Amino acid sequence: MSKRGKIVALVVAAGSGSRAGGDLPKQYRRIGGKSVLGHAIGHLDHRLIDEVRVVIAPEHEDMFGEATMGGSLPSPIIGGATRQESVRNGLEQLAREGGADIILIHDAARAFLSASVLDRLVAALEHGDGAVPVLPVVDTLARKESELGDTVSRDEIVRVQTPQAFRFNAILDAHRRWGGEEATDDAQVARAAGYAIAMVEGDEDLAKLTYLRDFDRAKARLASTMISRTGLGFDVHAFADGEDLWLGGVLIPHSRGLSGHSDADVVLHALTDALLGAAGEGDIGDHFPPSDPQWKGAASSRFVEHACALIAARGGIVDHIDITIICEAPKIGPHRDRMRRTVADLLRAPLQRVCIKATTTERLGFTGRGEGIAAQAVATIRLPEIME
Repeated sequence: MSKRGKIVALVVAAGSGSRAGGDLPKQYRRIGGKSVLGHAIGHLDHRLIDEVRVVIAPEHEDMFGEATMGGSLPSPIIGGATRQESVRNGLEQLAREGGADIILIHDAARAFLSASVLDRLVAALEHGDGAVPVLPVVDTLARKESELGDTVSRDEIVRVQTPQAFRFNAILDAHRRWGGEEATDDAQVARAAGYAIAMVEGDEDLAKLTYLRDFDRAKARLASTMISRTGLGFDVHAFADGEDLWLGGVLIPHSRGLSGHSDADVVLHALTDALLGAAGEGDIGDHFPPSDPQWKGAASSRFVEHACALIAARGGIVDHIDITIICEAPKIGPHRDRMRRTVADLLRAPLQRVCIKATTTERLGFTGRGEGIAAQAVATIRLPEIME
């Protein structure tokens, strides 16, 4: 906690987001392999912020869990029928938990917050009760009538963004006293209660994601900041009597299975190592030590899902997977399509991004002698570039 006291970010993500189209609310749509909400939360990872809380619709709990998989956020706060009700619910819940000194109320749809805007907002509260980021209006403004009406001066108009920063007790008091119609933002509620609101410089990257074209622009912007990375995975397991044979997440009929601490799926183990290698996250043994009894007999799909979650948490995208299975038996061809579909589902990627092949070693070596199966995998991913 800084000398400014406890600072909490309250992310409002309870809306339906229908104007963006599609089946998902816009805060759960993905940009660059990561949900809009995930991007918004990630950009609140700032040295001044002590806690991040999210307000969601009651029917979105499953989507929230998926969007924040692998994170350490507290349970979400359930919002109301309107944005204002959702903010009020969030403030009241925080008050019951002891409150805060400063609160940043942020819309999930403004996902790309810069640290510099945060710094300016918090600094502005040293001499006031509230602050908002704003941008000048550069286009000509005119009244909308039956035909184009008179122009409106731009000199007295600004574009207001979020997050909006307030002394916690001030904005809580303002919301409790609000008696008007639905407020367009929290600064309006604070001003109505008599609190002065300072302005700081905003950021074009904070533009609200509302329509499909906004998502297209955000995807293009994010793609320009990403770099391609490749990882290689290799694994072998020996045949053993009395074991099931799992390959690529598919149970294969065979006289023998593979020996290993988990389900010994040599294909998914190689894939996991390729994904972890591409992400620079070590190897499968670092994350799932064979000495740990909790992984005895575990489904190897869990390992792949873990590697994918690490990549997604960093805003990454899995571009392509190429897997080669090396064995004399069983024949892989009859099961290849099921394996490919299973792997694609684990990656949450289109089928066309997964290739699975099989070969033999012409009866040379341990696979040629029928002693076991080997697999190698190559994963190509993209991650946001880290500027040193």
